[in-house]
Amino acid sequence: MMVNSAHAAFIIAAICNGVSAFAPSHREIQRRISTIKTGGPSLSPRETTTCLSMALDNAMKTRLDGIRRSYQALTERLADPDVIGNSNLLRQVMKDRSQSEEVVMAFDEYCRLDDELEGAQELFQEAGDDAEMREMARSEIKTIEAELEDLESKIKILLLPKDPNDDRNCMLEIRAGTGGSEANIFAGDLLDVYRKFMSTEGWQVSMMDSSSGDDGGYKNVVLEVRGDSVYSKLKWEAGVHRVQRVPATETQGRVHTSTATVAIMPECDEVDVKIDPKDIELSTMRSGGAGGQNVNKVETAVDLLHKPTGIRIKCTQERSQLKNKELAMKMLMGKLYDIENEKREAEERARRGDQIGTGGRSEKIRTYNWKDSRVSDHRLGQNFPLQGFLGGDVGPIIDGLIAKDQETKLRQLSEENSV
Repeated sequence: MMVNSAHAAFIIAAICNGVSAFAPSHREIQRRISTIKTGGPSLSPRETTTCLSMALDNAMKTRLDGIRRSYQALTERLADPDVIGNSNLLRQVMKDRSQSEEVVMAFDEYCRLDDELEGAQELFQEAGDDAEMREMARSEIKTIEAELEDLESKIKILLLPKDPNDDRNCMLEIRAGTGGSEANIFAGDLLDVYRKFMSTEGWQVSMMDSSSGDDGGYKNVVLEVRGDSVYSKLKWEAGVHRVQRVPATETQGRVHTSTATVAIMPECDEVDVKIDPKDIELSTMRSGGAGGQNVNKVETAVDLLHKPTGIRIKCTQERSQLKNKELAMKMLMGKLYDIENEKREAEERARRGDQIGTGGRSEKIRTYNWKDSRVSDHRLGQNFPLQGFLGGDVGPIIDGLIAKDQETKLRQLSEENSV
């Protein structure tokens, strides 16, 4: 098709002003320009590297093509007799393949829709004076463009660097901070909230250790949480939680401020953390409390000290000394892994200039104001209904933090690609 000067001027004006006879989007204008040739057949989608003319730039296209080739190669390896005959190698190949499967499926769907968009635009141009056909093609173009835009966002998010711990189970520790008995009660309130949230997520929860407060609540409590991508969601709860309310024991109606610290420790094992037995100092004692003569007369409780770090863990949860020792070692490994993990994350945040928060247990992340019935998350700068949170509705806050983190990473990725 030949392009006369009037047609060219119309296209240039449309690009500059965002206006055309049918008010197409910027992407549609770009697509129209790409199909206007001065003669000869137009290039096929495959000849233009799958014709990804939307927001996916050349660097991202190249990366996606590479991921797809690697995925195809891994798929072929699954039929290799040497791989099939080696169970460990087979598991590794399947794991590597599964990690890229979702992005490859999204990329293939993107390419398919891009081909359909080109066909719909050709139909629109060929419709001539057939108003019904042109309207049908225009509607199809609009639908496909919306789907492509959603896929663009999905692909970009899938390509973001992933926290290697996101798929792990975790331990959640709540420790009462400043505020005396009120801090213990607040720690108990947080425990109730998290239990409700975990129940809605379908996660399995078990108590690993606890120390009750004198007037209710907990001085310290540790939960083991197992389920789908547990750490990826709960990690946003790590930090100092502050409550402002009138305690039940307050006689003059004054508002007190108390705190509780939440630590989220990804599950680990001996492969992740090496502990020298010489660094462990272990002693036993009687548990005391309810549970019959066994806990009161037999030394079932365990007091474990890790000398290099000074971490001390007392475990009285089980009625067996062996089980308490296993629990104490598991909690110690979790704490040591968390320390190393926090160091790595701090270095990464310093490199990225992350503004979402440190994720450290010393950071004040949230304030719960009973008088105004609101929860204020300081990282998001947003307020949420207190009653909803107390009912276990933690999801909106976590989703907001995940979205903000993804937005920050996408912006940084865009800046890096533009350099």
